[in-house]
Amino acid sequence: MKGLVYRGPGQKALEDVPDPKIEQPTDAVVKVSRTTICGSDLHILKGDVPTVKPGTVLGHEGVGIIEEVGPAVSTFKKGDHVLISCISACGRCEYCRRGMYSHCSVAGWMLGHTIHGTQAEYVRIPFADTSLHRIPEGMDEEALVMLSDILPTGFECGVLNGKVQPGSTVAIVGAGPVGLAVLLTAQFYSPAEIIMIDLDDNRLELARTFGATQTVNSGRENAAERVMALTGGIGVDAAIEAVGIPPTFLLCQDIVAPGGTIANVGVHGTKADLHLERLWSHNITLSTRLVDTVTTPMLMKTVQSRKLDPARLITHRFPLTDILTAYETFGGAAHTKALKVIIEA
Repeated sequence: MKGLVYRGPGQKALEDVPDPKIEQPTDAVVKVSRTTICGSDLHILKGDVPTVKPGTVLGHEGVGIIEEVGPAVSTFKKGDHVLISCISACGRCEYCRRGMYSHCSVAGWMLGHTIHGTQAEYVRIPFADTSLHRIPEGMDEEALVMLSDILPTGFECGVLNGKVQPGSTVAIVGAGPVGLAVLLTAQFYSPAEIIMIDLDDNRLELARTFGATQTVNSGRENAAERVMALTGGIGVDAAIEAVGIPPTFLLCQDIVAPGGTIANVGVHGTKADLHLERLWSHNITLSTRLVDTVTTPMLMKTVQSRKLDPARLITHRFPLTDILTAYETFGGAAHTKALKVIIEA
């Protein structure tokens, strides 16, 4: 089969790789119908995730059809249409019982990280019963690719950890796909203000159509001063970092109100300063998290009921044979205006 293989920092290639096989009784093999590219994949290619070894097929998102199941799989059968979770979970260890699937003692973030991922024609899914979700008949499977990772990431790491409440003031730093996922799901809780901060006018304009009440271009104005002016000098109740670089983490510290929360969502590849000399007395909460995907079933219901439309995040489509162009398009979003790209395997 064909798969997009990581060959070291800055190196990738679409190659012939062996078809996956059942290795454990709890495995399933899924024929991938649609997958996508994540910002985490770009971080891997930059060398920010050294735990990914050269030779690994990338990708941790997608939908597909079950091709084969191991003898211990009881929830799914050949031919079932499934959503692939970016996090694999045994469902039995202490962390899984606490809902912290990302820290599963034997699984967690495996796909495209420690085992071959979804940017291929087929993928092996460990712990299939607790790592796949059946897709209800009639749902837009392309849109559901957004529920593999970015929607639960934005919701869990940003909205829930950011303690977004009715009437609260929220700033989202970074209007990329995950930042926009935060924006879409924050509206479940009816915050009074959602301020989106980014360098890209196209994404800021899109954010307004998605529900942002204010936008700030941090390349043209002092973002901290602008946010403080918008909030009467108080700052925001929830400052959500969705980029993963030191300046955006610093910006969140500059705009959080006393008693507020900084929720980190971005993947950080280098150290970032925490200014406790300023913040020690401000009663703030700082949260970090890797998505657990515990909210995926709920999010699927909101999509099914048309309360949430993740298809709005899709801007480009490519066949698997053109995945290198898809990477160029996704990585050059400032010029291509790409958000999420769909790759049909």
